Amino acid sequence: MRIIVTGGSGFIGAHVVDRLLDAGHDVISLDLNAHMTDPRADHRIVDVLDLSALTAVFADCDMVFHLAGMSNVDHAFADPIRTVRLNVEGTANVCEAARATGVRRVLFASTVWVYGASGGDLDDPRSLTEDAEFAMSRAGHVYTSTKIAAELLLQSYQQTYDLDFTVLRYGIPYGPGMRDELVLARFLQKALKGEPLTVAGDGQQFRNYVFVRDLADAHVLAMDDAARNETIALEGNERVSVLAMAQAVQDHFPGVEIEHVPARPGDFRGRSVSNAKAERLLGWRPITGFADGVRQYVEWYLADRQPTNDQPVSARRTDGVGAPVSSE
Repeated sequence: MRIIVTGGSGFIGAHVVDRLLDAGHDVISLDLNAHMTDPRADHRIVDVLDLSALTAVFADCDMVFHLAGMSNVDHAFADPIRTVRLNVEGTANVCEAARATGVRRVLFASTVWVYGASGGDLDDPRSLTEDAEFAMSRAGHVYTSTKIAAELLLQSYQQTYDLDFTVLRYGIPYGPGMRDELVLARFLQKALKGEPLTVAGDGQQFRNYVFVRDLADAHVLAMDDAARNETIALEGNERVSVLAMAQAVQDHFPGVEIEHVPARPGDFRGRSVSNAKAERLLGWRPITGFADGVRQYVEWYLADRQPTNDQPVSARRTDGVGAPVSSE
């Protein structure tokens, strides 16, 4: 198939492009930054806010993976208008370009953070399924509300214009290419400097992390008809605490200490989301254990991200995620 990936130079997008190419598809990667990506793909600089450019490049394509958007919640907080434009208007442009050119399906990168707007029991993963209903009074962060709005647009384009969709609600990804400001990356940077790894409180705050290459594999499976007009959560299997994350980094740098600091008021302890539907429909489940995923990330970082003598780490590749127009 001939496939478009918007945000194809981003952290997740670059891995999705790789996996689609490995599966034998022709891939066009769209982004505002086409550096450091797979040379087998056709890379084009296209803005999702440019409807005419999207329509031109979508011609003769079968499916679109829409991963471009504002994914950094801190940037979303600082610039809500830009976030709405990228995450909502950008998704509308992708849907309209797909409708105009006869694309068969749009597969959209959403997030498990939308479950914060659910009326279900956030402590019970059995209640946090794809069927959970959202309450507008619990919309929360503007980043979350833009993702919910984008999901609604996809539903409306299917019901109004018969444009098929698949919504993929990502768990929290980690691995090669991740942003330097995320917790695991910060721990590694501290370890490389010989600084202690600081953990707030008891460090039992947890997330169900999912290794980025496992996440990318799910995209290939989601092309199957079983995923047409479905919403699927791609959540990790392991509950990983902040303390366990620090210990995983410490395993690679035994001389580095872990230092506990006072807990932050209202620090979010974590929640689990069911990924049973992904296994049932797609036969997908994460296969990379956290310790192995950290090992692969550390090896990649040491090989790819270590600065030269005149180039600090912050000057190296940002994968588009931390830029004003970011990619999933």
